Amino acid sequence: MVSLHAFEDHPGMKIPRRIMKYVLLYCTEGVARVVADEKELELYAGAVVTVTSGQVHYLKHPENARGFILEFTLDFFCKNDSDIELIFENGLFCHFAKNEVIPIENKGLFEEHLQGIQKELLERPYQYRISVHSRIELLLVAINRSKIRRGDEIWKPDALFLKFLELVRSDFEHTHPMGRYAKLLGTTESRLNDLSKLHTGKTAQNVIYGLIASEAKRLLTYEKLLVKDVAVHLGFADPYYFSNFFKKHTGQSPKSYQSSNSL
Repeated sequence: MVSLHAFEDHPGMKIPRRIMKYVLLYCTEGVARVVADEKELELYAGAVVTVTSGQVHYLKHPENARGFILEFTLDFFCKNDSDIELIFENGLFCHFAKNEVIPIENKGLFEEHLQGIQKELLERPYQYRISVHSRIELLLVAINRSKIRRGDEIWKPDALFLKFLELVRSDFEHTHPMGRYAKLLGTTESRLNDLSKLHTGKTAQNVIYGLIASEAKRLLTYEKLLVKDVAVHLGFADPYYFSNFFKKHTGQSPKSYQSSNSL
């Protein structure tokens, strides 16, 4: 549900990995290279990078860096709509590959919160989960404040739109009509389209297509699956149709993309 590790103590962070948890990487000393899907970022002391659940990520050459890796599930953190909106506010944990390095203004306080989480998880006193949840909230507030003070625009997402994204991401193997998503979320297709256009400038259907294309890139690059197997994983009955879909949304054929992005 929630864990905290030091860079040097985390199992598996030196190789590409994928987990259904939200990951926060904070550097206290030195410089580390963070790879998240197609992006490679230089994480330096006093800065943070957030990685969304489902993104492939790892640390490149972290030997000269120190820091914390905080991981938590959506179920642990998001108890209500306010929590859901906070986790995505200002694009912190975004499904649209907007990972970035964010320098923290009050580094001392930020590190205190991380150390407090570390202590709570180690000792597990009465109601420690409540304490950890509150401290994660404070970390996210600190990151948001740092972003706003450097001049970033405020972006406040709608919980319903975020639930829609999570629903799509949780079941790529099945292609559902928009009416199905609307029914599952207790809303209408029109409402989902309005929210999608508000937050992304795209229709809800095109948002789905974008998420599928991103998932296809992960499967081609990191899983090294054959094109026909990627098609099956993403609910396409015909590999040829999948290839046309991928080229339309990325500008490259699946095979060309895979060969130019091989690790």
